[in-house]
Amino acid sequence: MRFFDTMRFKVLILLFITLGAAAHSQVKYEREFRILREQFPQASLESVQPYLEGARKLRFYKEIDSSRRSYEIKFKKDRLHYSVEFNEQEELEDVEVIIKPVDIPEESWTTITKDLESKWSKYKVRKIQQQYPREAFTSDSETFQKAFQNLILPEIRYEMVVRGKTEDGYRDYELLYGATGELLLMRESLPPNYDHVLY
Repeated sequence: MRFFDTMRFKVLILLFITLGAAAHSQVKYEREFRILREQFPQASLESVQPYLEGARKLRFYKEIDSSRRSYEIKFKKDRLHYSVEFNEQEELEDVEVIIKPVDIPEESWTTITKDLESKWSKYKVRKIQQQYPREAFTSDSETFQKAFQNLILPEIRYEMVVRGKTEDGYRDYELLYGATGELLLMRESLPPNYDHVLY
């Protein structure tokens, strides 16, 4: 009898660990630290340097979240706010530009809005970025060219930060949509000052 109780206990513990891990993967813990230009990976900086001509408010960041680390350059160019992100291997991940709902094609925005309304009775879109993922293009230079021309392409994505009303109050979420408005990813986003060990 004791053997079965012990086995049942182990199965329950394993179940809780598995469910906890699954729930954890749906939450984004993120910290962003401003760093000096000299601390930014040199190869990454060299790859984006030709596209920084005329850029203002150039800032460098190191970002740590629950699963990885990356480096990001943020700047303003031609009245638009850009961010260029690289992984730890100094490879380009994506280029993002901050946009407004009016910049999204009407059909795509309607699809996105319907999805948001199906999730929350009340919500507020806090930020939208048009994303040019590196894997969608043949090279870094093509990714940069498309992004800095601010082209609407089938390969782009829309990354949004949304505050939605839940039973526990308002919470922030990060959502990623495809070019036509289909939801690709959704996760809860904890505030940047959330006191959580990320190392």
